[in-house]
Amino acid sequence: MEKMNMMKWVDDIIAAEQKKGFLVLSFPAIQKMGITVQELIASSDLQAQAMKIVADLTPDAAAAVSMMDLSLEAEAFGSTIHFSDDEVPTVIGSIVNSEEEAEALQVPEIGAGRTQIYIDAIEKAAKEITDRPVFAGVIGPFSLAGRLMDVSEAMIYCYDEPDMVHLILEKVTAFLIKYISAYKAVGANGVVIAEPLAGLLSPDLEEEFSCEYMKKIVNAVQDDSFLVVYHNCGNCTIQQIDSIAQNGCRMLHFGNAINMAEMMPHIPENIVAMGNVDPASRFRNGTPESVRESTLDLMEKCASYKNYVPSSGCDIPPLSPWENIMAFFEALDLYYQR
Repeated sequence: MEKMNMMKWVDDIIAAEQKKGFLVLSFPAIQKMGITVQELIASSDLQAQAMKIVADLTPDAAAAVSMMDLSLEAEAFGSTIHFSDDEVPTVIGSIVNSEEEAEALQVPEIGAGRTQIYIDAIEKAAKEITDRPVFAGVIGPFSLAGRLMDVSEAMIYCYDEPDMVHLILEKVTAFLIKYISAYKAVGANGVVIAEPLAGLLSPDLEEEFSCEYMKKIVNAVQDDSFLVVYHNCGNCTIQQIDSIAQNGCRMLHFGNAINMAEMMPHIPENIVAMGNVDPASRFRNGTPESVRESTLDLMEKCASYKNYVPSSGCDIPPLSPWENIMAFFEALDLYYQR
């Protein structure tokens, strides 16, 4: 099957008068399937089925995005994971607390932990979903390193133990390049890299401990047929944007901790910026009315920028009501009918 030209896809999005929404939406499929999060993350068949259900329910979505499970890669490295029936898995504790442990850290093989399940799921989903690009989801380099060191300690280590942090980053970056390449090989059109922990760093630290490693990943995997989308839901992204805009990604995705209208003037015209209806207070705990209101408000403030695409601020939680999710697309219809 001929691969989609993803650089042209981005150019076409910028050129389009009406934008399609790009939601980070996968886990709420469990409600339609009558299964738990734990069942979903253990089966490639169920994950592919979930992605197809979401695609069928959202014909106006720009892309299909797989499960954003940010515990997956840390688990492959040996981290302990907390699982639950209705929440996304999380990492418990740390496995690297010294330079010696960083030296001893082994780069896992692709297939370790649950990684093969997720690769197989994308291979199956890409055969089923043919009307839009299919994106895999992976964690970013600093966010993965932070989970191995303990998220709260990671910031301190950047100051106190920078060599150790760089050593871990070299190893996780090598793994992520192999892992993303495996998704590319089975038919993914791209990958959404979630780098939320970098959003808490100062601009200088973000450049040193995140951006430099992001560039290595993008340079290794991105080409005309495969796109890297960068996601950062931290509250410092406006201060970091000059660095972020240099990481090589043509699409940037921001969380609701920032003001999207303030962000847009900083985005180069050839780069798409997406965001940022609040996943928790709107999609999960809001009403169709509050979702419509937030979406329309964002469109009023940002749609004058040709490179703005409306989206959720982050991954939409598993138990978010489908009425709220559909209200997002209804709001876009309403905006363009005006």
